[in-house]
Amino acid sequence: MLVQSGHAWLVPGGGVEEGEDLADAAARELREETGLTVAPAGLRPVAYTSGHADLGWASGLFRDDFFLYRVTSHQVDPSGLNEFEREHYRGHRWWTHAELAATRETIYPANLAALVADLTAGHVPASPIALPWHH
Repeated sequence: MLVQSGHAWLVPGGGVEEGEDLADAAARELREETGLTVAPAGLRPVAYTSGHADLGWASGLFRDDFFLYRVTSHQVDPSGLNEFEREHYRGHRWWTHAELAATRETIYPANLAALVADLTAGHVPASPIALPWHH
């Protein structure tokens, strides 16, 4: 997805619709943006970030919540993207921890490499940890 200064890599995500809880919204967004269908109960909350932003189409206080779900493989299918997402979508890729740690590219959320390292090592937090706000 494009950002003002060029491009950035983003994890799948989006807004919570009226009546949805966070895990339901995360499962829906994962399905829409990657084609991966998961049960909301299978998603484990591991991190969040919060802060003010002006995105042009919305401004104010935002909160992003991140969930853990492990797959051994998945063929990404972005056909469920909405019009805005399709306008800004430039591709996807799977990153190894080493690639995340070494890249100079912009990746959101901030500190994703450290979080992935902890999760890969089996250090899943008992409650979601705070990540730095990225705007």
